[in-house]
Amino acid sequence: MNIEQLEYVKEVFETNSMSLAAQNLHVSQSAISQSVSLLEKEIGIPLFKRSRNGTVPTEDGRTIIKKVLEILMKVDEIKEEVQSITSVYKGELVIATIPSLSMTFLPKALASFKKDFPQIKVMVIELESRVVIDRIIHDKAHLGLISLNPYTSDGLPDEPIAFHSFQYKGELQVIVPRDSVLALNKELMLKDLANHAFIMSASSFWDGVTEDIDQVCGGINVIFTTTNPEVIKRSVAEGLGISLMSSLMLRDDPYVESGRIAAVPLAGYRLDASGTFGGIYSKKGSQQRLARKFLDYIEV
Repeated sequence: MNIEQLEYVKEVFETNSMSLAAQNLHVSQSAISQSVSLLEKEIGIPLFKRSRNGTVPTEDGRTIIKKVLEILMKVDEIKEEVQSITSVYKGELVIATIPSLSMTFLPKALASFKKDFPQIKVMVIELESRVVIDRIIHDKAHLGLISLNPYTSDGLPDEPIAFHSFQYKGELQVIVPRDSVLALNKELMLKDLANHAFIMSASSFWDGVTEDIDQVCGGINVIFTTTNPEVIKRSVAEGLGISLMSSLMLRDDPYVESGRIAAVPLAGYRLDASGTFGGIYSKKGSQQRLARKFLDYIEV
């Protein structure tokens, strides 16, 4: 039993005709006839008497058809309620996000959100956490996806920014070429990274990590920095150097899964690489309600 069958029954009941019902619903008469017959077979009760004079309900059919009409009325109420809810959300949603989040769970959230709200235009821009916060404060972005850590800034302003934590904690991992001796370790310490060339992400957070490595190892050789994580992983795979990434950014990563690079946990480093991931929006922002709705779709 499905809604389509019930709608066929309703139309046949109202027109007393299979042919008129088919015409009104823009389907073939045989499609309606077969569908109604299958429903009758499923419930074990003939709903209609078919004759040259038309198609009329049986005595038992009238009782069932009454229930069918009640069900379809409820379905219409549900559709109207959904329409009233979704119509509240309109316009454009600008999401400013750090790269690690745009590469991981954001695509899945976007797909689910667009399925439910196809009328919403979504724009995603990748920025550093400090810049994301500034965009939200000045209403140049409606939703920010960031990582709070000691290197981000002095934190968030008390007002008018709301913070929604994603409750995810990752770890720092060292990514190395597959043939590197470092790949043989189950875990690494900062001191183990001395005398290795680095390709680092260009952000305030990784600048702070670089300073920590420099202090422990007595110097650090950074070949180049980039804001593109894919460039970092490809460079490591080609043997140009090693790097550090959050475990979140390496989840289901094709470079790791194919064995082109190895990811080794970094032990003895107190700072949680992921910090506190979360979404921020302005309580006075132009699309605060839409921003809050999008957060419901994020699964870390």
